[in-house]
Formats: sequence, structure tokens, C-alpha cells
Amino acid sequence: MLLWLNGPFGGGKTQTAHEIRRRLPGSVICDPEEVGFGLHRMTPRPLRADFQDLPAWRQSVYEVLDLALTKHPGPVIAPMTVVEPGYFQETVGRLRERGHDVRHFALLAERETVLRRLRERGFGHVARVLGGKDAPLRRESFAVAKLDLCLERLRGAEFAEQVWTDHRSVPRVAEHIATASGLTLTPNTDGPLRARVRRAWTGVKHIRFL
Repeated sequence: MLLWLNGPFGGGKTQTAHEIRRRLPGSVICDPEEVGFGLHRMTPRPLRADFQDLPAWRQSVYEVLDLALTKHPGPVIAPMTVVEPGYFQETVGRLRERGHDVRHFALLAERETVLRRLRERGFGHVARVLGGKDAPLRRESFAVAKLDLCLERLRGAEFAEQVWTDHRSVPRVAEHIATASGLTLTPNTDGPLRARVRRAWTGVKHIRFL
């Protein structure tokens, strides 16, 4: 089974993916963003744009997830924002056509909620510490620029099931997705402090300086 976690940038996909992975024995995370970063690194900087526009990204994501779903015995989790219907068909759609059990969830929140999360998430704090409070956050700026498009597109029927996360904690979102997919998570034994530390560490591990 593939759990594809869609949603706007800063919508909680990565945190939810890691919460599911730690509480779902045998599950793995296969992050399509890693393919995009690899393509960016081998492209001259002036030529870098949205890596999703590269056919190589869509084909690679399909092939790697097809391999993982065919060979790995447990659930596969893919946290990735995809809002172009054609690109969605070339990835999620083709995997379904291939016969894989794909459960898609769009994690949504009100605009102000997402903006607050973008301001608070780990890479923003670290960048400000390293570069000063006015340091340009290119990835954060990209996320804000795409926010309205993401929120509008992901409300569409083709991107169901939508999960509103404004008033749900990360563990509750993970539990909702697992229940909807017929999966059972292990109990959440984190206290408030440990949960904050875990989320902060996950955020730090996913800081990207490109």
C-alpha cells in the first residue's frame, strides 16, 4: 500500500509521514522530493526551476515507487505536494493503473494556519540564526508563492481525500489517515515535551540549503 500525503508546502506532510512511519511497523518513507533535489544538483544553477516540470522527475518517482511497492513488504509513505492534474496522473494515476493500492490524502489548513507553520518550522529558524532575521528564505518564499494555488487546487475532487488539520495534532492526523486506510498504528506514548523535541528534530533533518 502507498500512502501519498499531499498538501501545501508547510502543511504538515513530512511530520505526519514520520509520525506514521514510527508507529507503523514495517513502513518506509520514500520521499519524491529527494529525486527533485538530485536533479537540481546536476543542473546548472541558472537553469534550475520547479523540478516537477521535468519529465525525468515524474518518471523517476513512478519507477522508484513502483519498485518499492513491488518489492517492499510493508506500507510505503510518500510525502509530496503535487497540484498539477497532469503530473498527478503521471505519478499517482500511473501507480494505480499499475495495480498498486494507493491511498491519497491532501492535508489542508486555512491560509493563516499554513503561514504560521511556515514561519515556525525548523529551517526558517535556523536560517535566521545563521543569516540574521532578514535573511532571505528562498524555500519559504517559494512555499508562500505557491500557497494559494495549492489550497485552491487541492480542494478538487481529483485530489480527495482532503484532511483538514487546523485543529488536529500531528498524531491525530496520522491516526485519521491510518484508520481511513485500514491500518493500525501503535499507541502514541510521547509526552508533550518529547513530541516537541521529536518534531523539531524532524524539521532540522529536513532543512535544505540549495
